[in-house]
Amino acid sequence: MKSGEDAETLLRRVGRDAANTIDIAGVALVLAGLDRPGVPLARYHDHLDLLAEDLRRASADAESIEARILAVREVLFAAYGYEGDRRTYDDLQNANLMRVIDRRRGLPVALGILCIHAARAQGWEIGGLAFPGHFLLRMDHLGQRAILDPFAKCAPQTASDLRALLKAQGDESAELRPEHHHAVSDRTVLVRLQNNIRLRQSRSGDQKAAARTLERMLWIAPDDKMMWREKALLDAQLGRIDTAVAALEEYISRETLDGPRHDAALLLQRLRGQSS
Repeated sequence: MKSGEDAETLLRRVGRDAANTIDIAGVALVLAGLDRPGVPLARYHDHLDLLAEDLRRASADAESIEARILAVREVLFAAYGYEGDRRTYDDLQNANLMRVIDRRRGLPVALGILCIHAARAQGWEIGGLAFPGHFLLRMDHLGQRAILDPFAKCAPQTASDLRALLKAQGDESAELRPEHHHAVSDRTVLVRLQNNIRLRQSRSGDQKAAARTLERMLWIAPDDKMMWREKALLDAQLGRIDTAVAALEEYISRETLDGPRHDAALLLQRLRGQSS
């Protein structure tokens, strides 16, 4: 963060940046700090530095992808004790990177962000995967590729493992598709982290908190048209008609399909009638 720059300004700057690779753990800490005002971030940044330095030492002789994976597992999960929180999976703390560091437990995406940070500090190629329902990592090295599950201490996943993950989500007919192996941007990973919070807030009935989280998501991903639509609907539900109108206008400006644009225009007309 630049000197004197507040969290919202930084996150909006991230949203304006066209780069796909960003300081993913640093931004996740800024997002976490919004829910823990007054708690300094310095010691969490120090912890991130320690993870990176310890991985550097552990991987000094790691020439193969298998050795790199082993080093990640030894440092983050054996030495520092990180693990997936299976007992209280839906606890909001599991998606707040500050609390994940404090507790050494979290959701797959939060643990994955820590792995990405430490591995990229070594110059390694790693990132999030476009796999539905369960966050996974993809590591590439010297023509080899590994799919890792941060919720299972970065255990490499076989095709059979991935099929089982798909079917465990309730669709026994689900099969792997090529797009499930595609990499996603860091921005997408951060949105996924925050969406875990938003969905839990919505399920608990705290729609105001969900709206606040969605607003933060749009700070870092302002070009996501569907989030503008969701914001419009949620603001309308909360009686925030003026902001709902503005959000729907943003959605319409980004939507290219005639059908959805027409439906949104009708809703916009109704909302404007309510605000007059």
